[in-house]
Amino acid sequence: MKMTVDFEECLKDSPRFRAALEEVEGDVAELELKLDKLVKLCIAMIDTGKAFCLANKQFMNGIRDLAQYSSNDAVVETSLTKFSDSLQEMINFHTILFDQTQRSIKAQLQNFVKEDLRKFKDAKKQFEKVSEEKENALVKNAQVQRNKQHEVEEATNILTATRKCFRHIALDYVLQINVLQSKRRSEILKSMLSFMYAHLAFFHQGYDLFSELGPYMKDLGAQLDRLVVDAAKEKREMEQKHSTIQQKDFSSDDSKLEYNVDAANGIVMEGYLFKRASNAFKTWNRRWFSIQNNQLVYQKKFKDSPTVVVEDLRLCTVKHCEDIERRFCFEVVSPTKSCMLQADSEKLRQAWIKAVQTSIATAYREKGDESEKLDKKSSPSTGSLDSGNESKEKLLKGESALQRVQCIPGNSSCCDCGLADPRWASINLGITLCIECSGIHRSLGVHFSKVRSLTLDTWEPELLKLMCELGNDVINRVYEAKLEKMGIKKPQPGQRQEKEAYIRAKYVERKFVDKYSVLSSPSEQEKRVSSKSCEERRLSQVRVSVHTAEGERHESSVFLDSKHLNPGLQLYRASYEKNLPKMAEALAHGADVNWANSDENQATALIQAVLGGSLVTCEFLLQNGANVNQRDVQGRGPLHHATVLGHTGQVCLFLKRGANQHATDEEGKDPLSIAVEAANADIVTLLRLARMNEEMRESEGLYGQPGDETYQDIFRDFSQMASNNPEKLNRFQQDSQKF
Repeated sequence: MKMTVDFEECLKDSPRFRAALEEVEGDVAELELKLDKLVKLCIAMIDTGKAFCLANKQFMNGIRDLAQYSSNDAVVETSLTKFSDSLQEMINFHTILFDQTQRSIKAQLQNFVKEDLRKFKDAKKQFEKVSEEKENALVKNAQVQRNKQHEVEEATNILTATRKCFRHIALDYVLQINVLQSKRRSEILKSMLSFMYAHLAFFHQGYDLFSELGPYMKDLGAQLDRLVVDAAKEKREMEQKHSTIQQKDFSSDDSKLEYNVDAANGIVMEGYLFKRASNAFKTWNRRWFSIQNNQLVYQKKFKDSPTVVVEDLRLCTVKHCEDIERRFCFEVVSPTKSCMLQADSEKLRQAWIKAVQTSIATAYREKGDESEKLDKKSSPSTGSLDSGNESKEKLLKGESALQRVQCIPGNSSCCDCGLADPRWASINLGITLCIECSGIHRSLGVHFSKVRSLTLDTWEPELLKLMCELGNDVINRVYEAKLEKMGIKKPQPGQRQEKEAYIRAKYVERKFVDKYSVLSSPSEQEKRVSSKSCEERRLSQVRVSVHTAEGERHESSVFLDSKHLNPGLQLYRASYEKNLPKMAEALAHGADVNWANSDENQATALIQAVLGGSLVTCEFLLQNGANVNQRDVQGRGPLHHATVLGHTGQVCLFLKRGANQHATDEEGKDPLSIAVEAANADIVTLLRLARMNEEMRESEGLYGQPGDETYQDIFRDFSQMASNNPEKLNRFQQDSQKF
């Protein structure tokens, strides 16, 4: 090893030694400046690189957004997705490069400056100090007079000790200098070599990535060439069509008079009509009307969902109107309302009237091949009201079923394994699940979990509201109450066997439910009511009975003490309070969903939900196995109570779930007779439609149909209105002559 400073010269402390030291010290000072500058430049480069990666990532996210926007174009979506994935890989490679740069340049050189150069500086300070002490000792020794023996001995001893110390410190200093000069080469070269290898790996990764992407890019280039040729051809065809249409005579509007009951898209006739509003001013508005799926609907704008004027054309008639001042008017009359319309000409009025009449006749003639109807309904060109209503729901809420459900706390990850972005749900539990956990839930049976897709299935409004009332956080607080105490960890995504055992233990065996805890503290309403006297409770009962109907079962259950409830009573109470989390808690603790309260006329939780006025509560109980036909001691089931109270949405729900509309109470009244007495036009219509549909299914004649689709559509529309616009159903019509 070549020595920068010689040890022998160090012992001599010669001018040559001092000159060598001065040269080395100047060199080390300059080295420190250079290394500090290089480290600062490295830090700036890394920061700039990270900013570049961040900007590149934002650009890549923009490409992904454009790919999602282009979902209807498979070529564009696939290409942009593949390119964004490749860019993401390059961002990852860049990130690795900057991490390795930080370790090789910044960290390694900084460590050399802080450790090795610091030792050099410390050794220099000690050397300069002892060197000064040696010079002082020499001067003092030289100044002592010969005849002062005592001072001579003292100066000699000090000089001897100082020289020994100087030689020791000087040798250490020289050693530090030589080691530093040798080490700096290895440190600098090692860090730079590591940095260059990082670049080599980065460019190799990029080369390999784009080597794999190359064939695809080449194929895409060939497709682009074909697309350019096709685009030029399409442009010429469109220009020719444009020229041909310009030469046509537009003086006649005969095309508007056409109607076709067998149209492939399901639209019998469509066009603009004026509609008289039902408000006090009787204003006329121009709207785009169409006859489709046995219904008369209209739209203001193309993107608006169709508004239904007539739910079922079989229940209406159409006639001319000559008794008003406006010309070309006709009226469509249904059992519950009438709609005044105006065409632009007499020919158009006659065409619309004939189209409506033909549609009515066709609706009665069709025997209804159910599978054919379903195929037609699912066709993209049918313009079916089903898809319209679903779109309307999304527009009203501003988001899809997946978005609405996933925004509930805890629902953005699977309830059982925590996997992000779950696309499935258990509708009776009110939780979201990943696809693997949903398969396990299906294997449990529908009496434990009913699985539905958040993206592939149609969601009724009441089911969506049920999901939004509960959620993963609410359910896990109940079904995983003892999980931490038992020291059990939730399974991770991909652990199929562990998931099966965990889900079965959680929902079937309910091992993690804290069965010894107090179910729930009383609500504020219960606390206020519990202070009432027995007489106040009795008077409240009487007031409710008078408000509903003579002899009607009322909501007296709200006056019970709720501190120590058995699960059945807990469910009973919570059903009236519309408290779904508390109901789910009661079911988890073993409540019988059909438990009847012997102290209150054998009323069930489902009847309590009716009295509480909540459609979502009724849906939750039915999803969890509630008997829709279980009656109280007065012979009244949920359908009776909903009819008495005028809860149209609940009536619709119970009829869809198979409620017996012919059952009579102890007074011999069935729901229809109760609705007629109350003059509730909506409920009368629903009950009569249900009976008509029942007769049609049982009939072997011309009108026999195995489950009428229009009947289902009408009930679906009532459900939509009950969930989205309940105020429209909270009305009673005193005039029952139409029925």
